Amino acid sequence: MVDAAARERPPRGGETTGGGAGGVRAKGLGRGSVGLLGSAVIGVSTVAPVYCLTSTLGPTAAQVGVRTPAVFLAGFLPMLLVAFAYRELNRAVPDCGTSFTWSVRAFGPRVGWMCGWGLAVATIIVLSNLAGVATSFLYLLLGRLTGSEAVAALDGDRTVHVVTCLALIAAATAVSYRGMTATKGVQYALVGLQLAVLAAFVAMAWTTSPPTAPGFSWSWLNPFAVPSFASFTAGLSLSIFMFWGWDVCLTVNEETEGSDRTPGRAALLALAVLIGSYLLTAVAAQRYAGAGLGDPRTADNVFAALAEPVMGRALGALLFVAVLASAAAGLQTTFLPVARTVLAMSTYGALPRSFAAVHPRFRSPGRATVAAGVATGAFYAVMSLLSEHVLVDTIYALGLMICFYYAITAFACARFFRADLRRSPRDALLKGVLPVLGGLALTAVFAKTLYDMRDPAYGTGSSVLGVGSVLVIGAGLLLLGAVLMEVMRRRSPAFFRDGCPPGAPGGHSRPPHRV
Repeated sequence: MVDAAARERPPRGGETTGGGAGGVRAKGLGRGSVGLLGSAVIGVSTVAPVYCLTSTLGPTAAQVGVRTPAVFLAGFLPMLLVAFAYRELNRAVPDCGTSFTWSVRAFGPRVGWMCGWGLAVATIIVLSNLAGVATSFLYLLLGRLTGSEAVAALDGDRTVHVVTCLALIAAATAVSYRGMTATKGVQYALVGLQLAVLAAFVAMAWTTSPPTAPGFSWSWLNPFAVPSFASFTAGLSLSIFMFWGWDVCLTVNEETEGSDRTPGRAALLALAVLIGSYLLTAVAAQRYAGAGLGDPRTADNVFAALAEPVMGRALGALLFVAVLASAAAGLQTTFLPVARTVLAMSTYGALPRSFAAVHPRFRSPGRATVAAGVATGAFYAVMSLLSEHVLVDTIYALGLMICFYYAITAFACARFFRADLRRSPRDALLKGVLPVLGGLALTAVFAKTLYDMRDPAYGTGSSVLGVGSVLVIGAGLLLLGAVLMEVMRRRSPAFFRDGCPPGAPGGHSRPPHRV
């Protein structure tokens, strides 16, 4: 008979769980730390909806005009299709490596490694940007509360800005380091604040619209009415960015109750909350501001321009608090996917084994979390010192990384379940047709964005040898990943020979892929 202590003891890194875990290697993370609601809240928080809206609503309106709600719907569709792929893959292999682990099993170690790299790089870029936004809104809010323009102007001091960013990154790293229990508690409050303030903004914008504001029209939801295909794809790329991050619900699967089913349900719930929030806010803001929503003078921060006119000075300050809370919450939870992806890659030998260490008390990937924090701080500091244009162009290159690893994961679903597609119409639809359609849509956006990036006018307008800086950064980061993969292939040949351990749904074992 197994004693109680042995039953409670988490498996050591490298041990393989049985049953329905699909041959997943347990990593010592805290099991059962999060339920359905907690997982969905973390997913919403990672997306940072208020931050996304204030930074993306204006540029999207500038591209597509009053069809902004339609483009949000169009960006939601491929995310929904890919979410089905994540859900089905997680049911078979609930591994915190998610895209990395699944694509290794579907396509082999090289494709899987690059997929994991794409996720990690996208996350580091977003973390640095969230820290920058949180810093800017912190000083803007302090300036409004104190009535001091000097305090608000501190954000313009490059040294003060970078030091504050590093402090926020360190604080977020510390919370994530303490594990899912600490993370979940913080997120309930921050996400609740965001959604409550958004609801107040929507209600007040709808009821206080000036006489000159346009009335609502159902044509706003028609994507085929966008003036040009170029405008549509530009807006679509922005809207896809607005949904990025929901997959953290799957990344924390090994720490979720019902790890094979709950994360997929949480992801769909998070997406439902996001699309509802985005559509209501876009319609309300557009009904209030009309064509002025895309004004280039305020496009990069719509809520800063609309807060006081819509909600008044006192309540308008709450919108600044919500943006700050959104950026801070997203900064903290966005450490989760990169740390757990690094943990999984290390556990399977794709990265140095030292990153596979799990804190004995907090049951979190301690070294991977700290490494992600250091990488984020270094990245932001270096980019800020190089050039403000370089930093902004790096953010523009983010969409390339998102489409890259999401598309691979979608195609991996159809490949992984290829033996199941003829079993039933459900399997064919949810494991094959829908994921492939989502992957094709994201591949099309990836290709179109890559093509448009050649133009130096894309992004901030800077260039390197006549090629747009955004393309140089985006392609350069992917090439850097290929170089690092080759270095790891020489250091860890076993992974590139065998990949992840086998495992498939229904007890069907697939042999490891070989190079």
